[in-house]
Amino acid sequence: MDKRIKDTYELWCKNAVADASVADELLKMENDETAIEDAFYRELEFGTGGLRGVIGAGTNRMNYYTVAKASQGLANYVLRHFGAGARKIAVSYDSRIKSELFARTASKVFAANGIQVYIYPELMPTPCLSFATRELGCSAGIMITASHNPAKYNGYKVYGADGCQITDDAASEIFGEIQKIDVFNDVKTVNFSTAMDSGIIGFISDDVYTAFIEQVKAQSMLGETDKISKDVSIIYTPLNGTGLKPVQRALKESGFTNVTVVKEQEQPDGNFPTCPYPNPEIKQALDLGIEYARRNNAELLLATDPDCDRVGIALRDKNGEYELMSGNEVGMLLLDYICSRRIALGKMPTEPVAVKTIVTIDMAERIAKKYGVRTVNVLTGFKYIGEQIGMLERGGAQDSYIFGFEESYGYLSGSYVRDKDAVNAAFLICEMFAYYKARGIGLIEKLEALYREYGYCLNTLHFYEFEGSLGMARMKDIMSEFRKDIEQLGTKRVQRLLDYSEGIDGLPKSNVLKFILSDDCSVVVRPSGTEPKIKTYISVSAKTKELAAAEEQRIVADIERMLG
Repeated sequence: MDKRIKDTYELWCKNAVADASVADELLKMENDETAIEDAFYRELEFGTGGLRGVIGAGTNRMNYYTVAKASQGLANYVLRHFGAGARKIAVSYDSRIKSELFARTASKVFAANGIQVYIYPELMPTPCLSFATRELGCSAGIMITASHNPAKYNGYKVYGADGCQITDDAASEIFGEIQKIDVFNDVKTVNFSTAMDSGIIGFISDDVYTAFIEQVKAQSMLGETDKISKDVSIIYTPLNGTGLKPVQRALKESGFTNVTVVKEQEQPDGNFPTCPYPNPEIKQALDLGIEYARRNNAELLLATDPDCDRVGIALRDKNGEYELMSGNEVGMLLLDYICSRRIALGKMPTEPVAVKTIVTIDMAERIAKKYGVRTVNVLTGFKYIGEQIGMLERGGAQDSYIFGFEESYGYLSGSYVRDKDAVNAAFLICEMFAYYKARGIGLIEKLEALYREYGYCLNTLHFYEFEGSLGMARMKDIMSEFRKDIEQLGTKRVQRLLDYSEGIDGLPKSNVLKFILSDDCSVVVRPSGTEPKIKTYISVSAKTKELAAAEEQRIVADIERMLG
């Protein structure tokens, strides 16, 4: 075993006594060199997404000590950049294993550094954290969550004063602070109860939560004279996460009372016993919900992920079967609904803006154009959509923003938060469903009508793994090959290559390529930021689904030849 790893392990055995579960796990791995190496060969990397990793003992794990060390680094950053009156941090957490412990651990560190802490008294979704950060005038916020990862993971997401996830520059500076810290000597902490008594840690009031719900309901696109029945049959599953209370409250207060919750997935449970991979993008995550929908003859199924920032849906078709909608399809339906309703209600701003990521379906731009809405394309990640809202706000044009979405099931129709919001999306989806049903139109039919109007558009994601150090070198060579003159993919001509490593349209430089092809087709190629994979996003427009699928296969074949 590497001496550095062995020494670090022994240091932890001696000093990691504050958390009994960590001490116990360290003892159990005493004779397992493989386990020790995996737990200590590196430190969890802190980036724009904060920390994310497997829960357990070691520097490469999510535990009391790695959370405390990250929190001390964030505290040092806040102390350096903000005056005494602005040194406030909001804290929230989801249903994952040890989430509450990690949230309280972080709070104790912030408080020990003289930073005012506002923590939710119970688990709350990611959008509620973004909202509280802004509402309470905080300099930062943290959300303890691993989003939709399996149960063995947890994470630590950091937000800036604007309610967005932190920028690359801020993440780099915080990481620099973290690296300076000796986890057993440099981390300050206080007793949680004592800090509560002194007031330096306080619970976020119910007024803040209520204000969030009111903002969600304010996104309604119904007018006073619109007659719809809200007694539509809905099945909802929070996938054992944070969505249960806020989603149900927003729907109930808006008149949607015929909502049945999937019992097995109703209560918070970080083990996710009926849903090992709690991601609404994955069909298996909705299987139990679909069973409920069949039993109840329900028309709509909603599923939110554990931190309730993504939502997936299934719809009953004409044959009584349930069809899962992709993130792109739901996004296009919502975009068209919001645009058409804003015009009907006289609520369309003078210079409306919709924002999407560059890997999100191109057809959305054609829908926006019809309604006179300008589309802004940003890099992958909802924080870039949040940044665009902030830019509009600073220019006095915050109300110009009408909608933002990404293909990975994230949506936001208001500027009250700066991250994707599944409470908002679930509310709007139910309203949109009821609105069209009152006019004899199902959402599947509405989507088919959009395809007839704009042409069918097929979006697919393919990824290719390249393991080990040789794999990383191979990925670098592949990206270089794609930057060479490519004239055609499939039967489509390459009309333009957008190389985001050059910093296009003021966006941060990123190793991403987008090929603009003829006939409203495109291909995006990028290496994953977290895994040894190259991802390709293919968007093909055609008259029919069959023609689009055939062309997509031709493009895939060309890409795979280039990948070798």
